[in-house]
Amino acid sequence: MSSLLAVLDAADAHPVAVTLRARSYELLGDLTDLTDRTVVDVGCGGGRAVAELAERGARAVGVDRDPEMIGVARERWPTGEFHVGDACELPLETGSVAGYRADKVLHALADPERAVAEARRVLAPGGRAVLLGQDWDTLAIDSDEPETTRRLVRTKADSLPSPRVARRYRNLLLDAGFTDPVVEVHTLVLTDDTALGLLHRMTDEESWLAEQAERARTNRIFVAVPMFLVAAQG
Repeated sequence: MSSLLAVLDAADAHPVAVTLRARSYELLGDLTDLTDRTVVDVGCGGGRAVAELAERGARAVGVDRDPEMIGVARERWPTGEFHVGDACELPLETGSVAGYRADKVLHALADPERAVAEARRVLAPGGRAVLLGQDWDTLAIDSDEPETTRRLVRTKADSLPSPRVARRYRNLLLDAGFTDPVVEVHTLVLTDDTALGLLHRMTDEESWLAEQAERARTNRIFVAVPMFLVAAQG
């Protein structure tokens, strides 16, 4: 848990990640219209987005299936509202939220369609859903071993329930009855120890990681992660 939190915290602090979160809040709608209205952040992790949405005036609710993550979120943001729950069975009434946000969540689900249908259920008419995440087949990693790198990227992708779901966000929302989708792609470029931390979570292949560690030591590491951001009207 501590190593995962460290990686997540480092990634969340990256300037592109900060910009992406802010953009995801904008795509929820005019935040003046969300003041005192409920926005749910699904897969909230350590709760940063919940805190930031609350700062913008929303009644933000965080939901995560990991009790330890919810414990961390409650410790970090004691005034926030956090619940242990499943993305496919949210602890919320039908039509009870004005905004729905899921950041780096759907790739971890075997049935992302069900999660998007659940988003439709909990959103009030006219509410907005925002999906954000990476397509695990599109990571770009500079390496002297391109064939090994392709294999490791594919192996990591194949270990996930829905590794390519981000490229399907738009169609998933349309299929669930959402309208007027907005699609954006931003690229997270990592050239420091954050990149190395991500790669260590991708594989334990020592020789390949040794090359990447040397790249990090000599300021030559390079990882680019396209981030897909899609919003639609409920």
